[in-house]
Amino acid sequence: MGTIGKNTTATLFLCLLLFPIVFSTPNDRLVRIGLKKRKIDRNNRMAAHLESKEGKASEAFLRKYRLHGNLGESEDIDIVALKNYMDAQYFGEIGIGTPTQNFTVIFDTGSSNLWVPSSKCYFSIACYFHPKYKSSCSRTYKANGKPADIQYGTGAISGFFSEDHVTVGDLVVKHQEFIEATKESSLTFLIAKFDGILGLGFKEISVGNAVPVWYNMVNQGLVNEPVFSFWLNRNPEDDVGGEVVFGGMDPKHYKGEHTYVPVKQKGYWQFDMGDVLIGDQTTGLCASGCSAIVDSGTSLLTGPTAVIAQVNHAIGATGVVSQECKTVVSEYGEMIIDLLLSKDQPLKVCSQIGLCSFDGTRDVSMGIASVVNENAGKASGNVHDAMCSVCEMAVIWVQSQLKQNQTQERILDYVNELCDRLPSPMGESVVDCNSLSAMPSVAFTIGGKILELTPEQYILKVGDGELAQCISGFGALDVPPPRGPLWILGDVFMGKFHTVFDYGNMQIGFAEAT
Repeated sequence: MGTIGKNTTATLFLCLLLFPIVFSTPNDRLVRIGLKKRKIDRNNRMAAHLESKEGKASEAFLRKYRLHGNLGESEDIDIVALKNYMDAQYFGEIGIGTPTQNFTVIFDTGSSNLWVPSSKCYFSIACYFHPKYKSSCSRTYKANGKPADIQYGTGAISGFFSEDHVTVGDLVVKHQEFIEATKESSLTFLIAKFDGILGLGFKEISVGNAVPVWYNMVNQGLVNEPVFSFWLNRNPEDDVGGEVVFGGMDPKHYKGEHTYVPVKQKGYWQFDMGDVLIGDQTTGLCASGCSAIVDSGTSLLTGPTAVIAQVNHAIGATGVVSQECKTVVSEYGEMIIDLLLSKDQPLKVCSQIGLCSFDGTRDVSMGIASVVNENAGKASGNVHDAMCSVCEMAVIWVQSQLKQNQTQERILDYVNELCDRLPSPMGESVVDCNSLSAMPSVAFTIGGKILELTPEQYILKVGDGELAQCISGFGALDVPPPRGPLWILGDVFMGKFHTVFDYGNMQIGFAEAT
């Protein structure tokens, strides 16, 4: 017994030396977590492409979550599975255990679990490049053992649940359930600058029905108000990455009043928004409403391919040419115009010309893989789906031009140009860095107000000097109804607009960041 006691004491003393507490105490009862920021780099983007090619990640998660399946199946969609953390730029530090073991995590409003690498992760290379949680070093650890598995867009983690105290700023969340990751099957996690994820979404999407860290902060009375807020610093010259504030918001981070919208559905921080404008022109698809999710774990703004192609066209972005798209325009373009001019219902146009095999009850959104990544060897049914989707997008594009009283020739030229702007399966499009001044603003209608992004705010610069490359901050992601059409407003959007997540009143607020 004496030997065991001495060994335990020595182990805890060693852990105390290895994992010092580094958090400071705020003086205004707001809990501030400073965020670190890094630039998007070519190595990470190359890794993302390798992930896509080797694992065919985008096709896999579209199939698994039925993003281009039947309407009756679309309730099974899990947006967490679409997440790609490769370009994540903002990280903060937390501690787990007593004494504290420190980890760098993404504070992610688009998922709900907390996970970090486990000391029992023996066979994943990624675990050897990040600190690992050692339960034997914590005197507040409690075993759980329930298995856990989370599938992301570019990889997966698996492991088991454990329970321990989690330190966030100067708050200590007691008895927090979290995942010890024993397998990280992705190049993403190997070269990532973060160790794990701390989800700030709702319990409804929590794997294993684990109570999220944020819920326990509120339930244990650790915050003054059931509110947290994000300020992301988009100044590339500033070393300060931003701040997450738990318990309220810091007036220094924004100006004016917040525009609030109600949370539509608990799970994600999801709300209803209106039209998307390029300059002062409508893009059509969201004029009657779209859903949107605010997601701090996503770098880009993603939305329906039909709209992203219009944005890419307006900003001169170069994407992947879709042969199916040009074929539809060549063979059916004039017929689509004639049917729309004859006041036929737009949703039934594609079925009337034989490209869709149903009566127009389907939405224009479907799996992007079937639009921009169909191969000749695939089954004819899938090819037919691709042609149907392209037709539905073409109807949207033609409608927008007819509203502007354009000629038939100009409409067909415009739609052909949009075909050239369809984004790649990775959603990436490149623009000329010297053309930013000529690009239009892109605006979102939220809560009856127009929230506008300038080119300097929606274009991401990769690299420096002559080797610099400018990437469109817009990516394509198609989600069918009832959940879609859907936009995911990531860091590009949150960098411009200070964002408040009001859990008590089930609402989200936006104000111009300072």
